[in-house]
Amino acid sequence: MEKLLSQLLPSFAHKALAADGISPVETVDIMNIPITNLAFDSRDVKEGSLFFALPGTHRNGNDFISQALEAGANAVVYQGDIPHEVRRECANVIARRAIESAVGKTKQYLPAFLRVNDARFAMAPVSDAFYDSPSKRLIVIGVTGTEGKSSTVSFIWQLLRLCGEKAGFISTVEYSLGGDALPNPEHQTTPEAPIIQHHLNAMLENGCTYAVIESSSHGLSVLTNRLGNVQFDCAVFMNVTLEHLEFHKTFEQYRSDKANLFRALDKCDHVKTIAGTPMKIPSIGVVNAEDPSAVYCINSTKHPVYAFTTEGQAGKAAAETGADAVALPPVPEGVRCMTARNIASARFGISFTIDADGEDAVFRASDDPAFPRKRPVIHVTAPLPGAFNAYNLMASLIAVSSVTQKSFEEVAHHFPSLTPVKGRMTVIDRGQPFELIVDYAHTPSSFETIFPPIRKRCTGRLFALFGSGGERDLTKRPLQGEIAAKFCDVIVLADEDPRGEDPVALLEMIAEGAEKRGKKKGIDLFIIHDRPKAIRETFKMAASGDIVLLLGKSHENSIIYKDKTLPYDEIREALAALSELGYA
Repeated sequence: MEKLLSQLLPSFAHKALAADGISPVETVDIMNIPITNLAFDSRDVKEGSLFFALPGTHRNGNDFISQALEAGANAVVYQGDIPHEVRRECANVIARRAIESAVGKTKQYLPAFLRVNDARFAMAPVSDAFYDSPSKRLIVIGVTGTEGKSSTVSFIWQLLRLCGEKAGFISTVEYSLGGDALPNPEHQTTPEAPIIQHHLNAMLENGCTYAVIESSSHGLSVLTNRLGNVQFDCAVFMNVTLEHLEFHKTFEQYRSDKANLFRALDKCDHVKTIAGTPMKIPSIGVVNAEDPSAVYCINSTKHPVYAFTTEGQAGKAAAETGADAVALPPVPEGVRCMTARNIASARFGISFTIDADGEDAVFRASDDPAFPRKRPVIHVTAPLPGAFNAYNLMASLIAVSSVTQKSFEEVAHHFPSLTPVKGRMTVIDRGQPFELIVDYAHTPSSFETIFPPIRKRCTGRLFALFGSGGERDLTKRPLQGEIAAKFCDVIVLADEDPRGEDPVALLEMIAEGAEKRGKKKGIDLFIIHDRPKAIRETFKMAASGDIVLLLGKSHENSIIYKDKTLPYDEIREALAALSELGYA
C-alpha cells in the first residue's frame, strides 16, 4: 500500500519543520512524498516508512529518528525537541540523500519532519487515513472488561463463523484476519493503532464483514488513543474491578476509560458500506447487570443497551452467603435483560437455561432493529468448564444476535460447537491422579470468580499456584493471597513476570494476605519463585481427588525478569512435569 503524504496530513494537527526542528517548511514542498508503511519502532522502518517517534518509559523515540532515516523513513512524526546530536546525524543523512538523488543514483526523497503535541495520539488518525478507514466498511464489535474479554471475543468470533458470516478478531491470546485463529505474538491486549488499522484492513481484503476487537482500558484511554478512530457498532462490557491502577491512577479513571467504548457508539452514524452496499448498522450496548459499573456504561451512550445476569448464581456473588452476601445492583428500569438460570458446571462443560426478557406488547424488533425479539426459555449446553462462562456466553449471544439479526435460538444452537480459548480453564489430563487446570486468572476479582465453583466440587485438596506481575498495581497482591487462602488448601507462590522487582520480595507481599487468613509457610503456603520448579513441587504434593490450578501465565510465552526474558509455555511445562512423574 502506498499513500502520498498529502493524503495523510489533513487527518491530524501538525507543524511541518526542517530537520533543525525550528525552521518552518511549506506544506507544498512535502505533499508528494510517498509513504509505503507505518512504523513506531525504528527497527521496523523500511524504505518509504512514516516513523512515529514515541516517548517511552526509559528511552525517547526522538533518539532514534536518525536511525529511522538511515533505514529509509520518508517522514517522521514526533513531539518535543530532537536532541542536538540526533539533528546533526539527521542532517548528514539528508545531505547524502540529496547527493544520491542529484546524481541519479537512486530516487531519494528528503524526509518530512512533522511535530505534534502527542505523537502516540496522532498514530490513530494517521493510521486510519493510511488504510482508508477500514472500520467504515466493517461491522465492528468491541469487548471490554477486567475479566472475560478474550473468551467473549473468541466466542463472538466463533459464533459469527458458525452462523455463516466471515469475521476476523483481535485479542490477547489469538487473532484472525479472516482465516483460522493464530497465536498473538504481541504482549498487548489491544495493539497500537497502526497494527489495529492494518489488521482491520487485512480483514476487509480477506472478505470479512465483521471484526471483533478486545478493547482494553489502555487501548480505550485517550493517553494511548489506540482505538481512537475505530467506528464501533456494538459495545460489550463484562466487568470492572481493581486492576491497572499503575496506569489509570484511580478506579474512577479506569472505569471511565472502559466506558469510552460506549461513548464511541455515539461518535458515528453507523451508516457503513458493507461489501459495496451502504446500510445502517444496528448499534447496541451489552452490559453485565451484576457489575455496579453497568449503569455507568449505560449512561455513557445514547444507544439502546441490553443487560445480562445470572442473578448471582455464578462468579463472585455465588460464593457470598450469609453475612458475606452483597445485594446485586438492580437492573435499571427500561433496560431489557437476559437471565441465566439452573447453571450446572462440570469438569468439561456447562449447561443452563436462558430467559430472554422482553415486553413485546410495548417493544418489537421492528421498533429498534438493534434488539432481537423476545424468545422463549432456551436450554443451552457448551463444552466450556466454569460457571462464569455463563456471562461470556450470554454476552456473545446478545452481541451476535443483535448485529446479525438472527434469533437467540438460532445463535445459541451453535454453543455446543464452541471451543475454549487456550489457557482459559484448560484441563490437562495425562492420567495423573489429580485434576489439573490452567487459567489466566490473576486478579482478586478473577480469583473470586473461579475458586468458588471449583472449591464446591473438589473432593480433596485445592491447590493454587500463582504470582503477580512486577511493576504493576501493588494493592492487589495481598488481596490475591487472602482470597486464595479463603478457598484453597495449599498455595504455591511462583514467578509471573517480576520485571524489575525482586522476585521473592514480590511474592512475600502476596504471602502476607495468605498468612492473614491463617496459612503457614512450609505447611500450606510455599514460596518457590522458580516457576518450573514450583510446578514440579506442587505436582509431587497433589494426590487423588485433589485439584491443581496453575494461574496467571496461561497463553503467555515468556517470563520477564529485570535482566532477561525467559521463553515459557505453561501448558508445555505442565506436560513436561507430568511426563517426568510418569504420566505421558
